[in-house]
Order: sequence, then structure tokens, then C-alpha cells
Amino acid sequence: MQGTTLRRWSFWLLLTGFVAWDFASSAPVNLRLEPPIITAGSGSPASGGHCAMPK
Repeated sequence: MQGTTLRRWSFWLLLTGFVAWDFASSAPVNLRLEPPIITAGSGSPASGGHCAMPK
């Protein structure tokens, strides 16, 4: 039981540390420059939803 608890805490500490490091070292996401959402199944890009994206 002791080993399982230690592994569980280690996993969550490593995961939390990785997310914190990634958040701190990454550039902020510019939502206006994100690619359009692909329409499910058809393979063609959606025409709406990203009206603020520059043309």
C-alpha cells in the first residue's frame, strides 16, 4: 500500500510540475490566428465561427 501511494503522489506531482513548466515557458495562444475547425466527417473547413480571423 505504501508503494502505491508513493507512486500516485509522484505521478501527480510530476504531472502538475510539467503543466506548470509548460504554461510558464510557452508563448500565449492567439485565438484569432487559430486554424478553423474542420467539419466532422466531410474534410472541408467550416465557414463560420472564426469571423475574427484575419483574411
